[in-house]
Amino acid sequence: MSQGPTITLSHGSAMPRIGLGTSPMNDADAERAVHEAIGLGYRLIDTAEAYRNEVGVGRGLQGAPREELFVTSKFNRHRHSVDGARAAFEESAEKLGLEYLDLLLIHWPNPEHGQYVEAWRGLIALREAGMVRAIGTSNFKPSHLRRLVDETGVAPEVNQIQLSPFWAKQESREFHAEHGIVTEAWSPIGRGRELLQHPKVVEIAERHGRTPAQVVLRWELQLDVVPIPKSSNPQRLQENLAVFDFELSQDESDALTALDGTGPEEADSDRTGH
Repeated sequence: MSQGPTITLSHGSAMPRIGLGTSPMNDADAERAVHEAIGLGYRLIDTAEAYRNEVGVGRGLQGAPREELFVTSKFNRHRHSVDGARAAFEESAEKLGLEYLDLLLIHWPNPEHGQYVEAWRGLIALREAGMVRAIGTSNFKPSHLRRLVDETGVAPEVNQIQLSPFWAKQESREFHAEHGIVTEAWSPIGRGRELLQHPKVVEIAERHGRTPAQVVLRWELQLDVVPIPKSSNPQRLQENLAVFDFELSQDESDALTALDGTGPEEADSDRTGH
């Protein structure tokens, strides 16, 4: 079973450069997709408490060498405390059938709830105890991340955010780079078909003899972003992984970045969360 390119996180873990997202798959669909993806060469598998498919994801992982996998889960705001983070880990690990997680994330900051720093302290303790190899956040803005660093002195290793050419997130990416945080992208090829049918994306794809999705994923890789596209279609799973053997020019990359702000409204983590 081959392993593809990786990026080294600040605490030393090697994280695959592309992964499989599993929202909103049910257990049965997640099991099939994960099993298929691993057979194609995926090693980064992303799930969450909120997806309610951790049992299916765990079944799909069976038979793969554990040391080759990089399994991520996330937990909700009712776990935003030191003890809650540990309970979240224990529940996810049990459902996934794993002794440890490679990465555990706070799913949303829920700033109105006001407890995400305590959740972060819980994750730090889990990493120190060896229960998780790496820790991070999801949907955190620079203001949320700054508070974590200011109050604990520890920056996340990963921040998973909604990112595509429609949501290029330059401010977040710059903050991440400054603090040694790897940017991971959910919804990396957009929602629906709007991004993939955009004339500029189609034009660049035709120039390279690639699919629009491959071009968008390549744009993210060249920005040092780790995309986690979701698909259960075997052909698309294979296509999404075949993005390491071509390169966009700087002009092409800039043209895609210029689409920032022209698509649908993004989820605002100051107002959205669970």
